[in-house]
Amino acid sequence: MPIEVLLVEDNPGDVQLTQIALEDSKISVNLSIVEDGVEALAFLRKQNQYAGVSHPDIILLDLNLPKKDGREVLAEIKADKALRRIPVVVLTTSQNEEDVLRAYNLAANCYITKPVDFDQFVKIVQSIESFWFTIVKLPPE
Repeated sequence: MPIEVLLVEDNPGDVQLTQIALEDSKISVNLSIVEDGVEALAFLRKQNQYAGVSHPDIILLDLNLPKKDGREVLAEIKADKALRRIPVVVLTTSQNEEDVLRAYNLAANCYITKPVDFDQFVKIVQSIESFWFTIVKLPPE
């Protein structure tokens, strides 16, 4: 069974880098992509055009998103009994200590600052994949 990954990211470059990093995966990964916080919650709640989507095994969440930012999305995910067990990896450019603290206070499973360098970005995504998809036992839907 493939790992279902929801990427919540509005930067097309970072989306493409994540796709490139996951293409080399030894694990089968289905990557779904949404560009803002409102879409992310609609996807997770299987609303509108997302009615038939698979439940994600893990969420890669940017904090700085249009419409509804990642902090609000994280708070709603972790407050929702049906969604809160999904691991959320915050993957963002922010190195702000307040953002790190707030993300963990909102029950993020981990916080990773995106590197600017292409090779480093790919390594980060591959290390997320290695840890979360092969070492960690993910919760059942």
